[in-house]
Amino acid sequence: MEQERKLSKDADPEKDVQEGKSLPDQLQIEDPEEVKKQMQQILSKEELDRAFDARFPKEMQQKFRGARVAIAGLGGLGSNIAVMLARSGIGHLLLVDFDTVDVTNLNRQMYLVPHVGMPKTRAILQILYQVNPYLDYETVQAKVTPENVKELFGGYPIVCEAFDKPDQKAMLVRELLGQCPESTVVSGNGMAGVGDSNGIRTAKFGNRLYVCGDRTTDVGGGVGLTAPRVALCAAHEANKVLQLILQEDS
Repeated sequence: MEQERKLSKDADPEKDVQEGKSLPDQLQIEDPEEVKKQMQQILSKEELDRAFDARFPKEMQQKFRGARVAIAGLGGLGSNIAVMLARSGIGHLLLVDFDTVDVTNLNRQMYLVPHVGMPKTRAILQILYQVNPYLDYETVQAKVTPENVKELFGGYPIVCEAFDKPDQKAMLVRELLGQCPESTVVSGNGMAGVGDSNGIRTAKFGNRLYVCGDRTTDVGGGVGLTAPRVALCAAHEANKVLQLILQEDS
């Protein structure tokens, strides 16, 4: 089930957002709801459940299906995290981003060429329904600010910070810890370049913050972002989310 949530005030997406460039018929990206219906026709929920039964213990499945996780930012970190959590069967995902897919995103984000120009909240749905069309996805196309953090994320026990810019990362972590006392934050910091994969680590700060990355590398100084290290950091965030879910009520 997919829901599109709008914030209560001044949060309508820009009306001139381009939803996909002109493409040959065979490459046209379909409406996410149509993709969902097609995927459900191809694969029944019972078939997918049996596949999960073969891979996950029942108790683990139940905890994953009952979990609610929010992802703030659907770029290199967030789009990869979303797919990993959907593959793991997380029952409800909140997906928040204001941006559209750009050609410069293709080197490290989950999107494909036909998604260029499409809102990321729409493009990620088209992908996630092809991973698991039976999960509950909620999207919000809006820019996260200190004023709407509580409204967006207040009901979520786990929030993944997946922004690009350091100041926005710091803002979200600060506001989540201050405004959402029931939320645990999983953040990414330091994943640029092609450095040692083992330098990507997960560390705990206080009671409610986990930071994934090498905490040193930045995109400045000619060091860019590459798919392998971004995906590694995303995998650390996703894995920590799964660990936190399994720890709940245990």
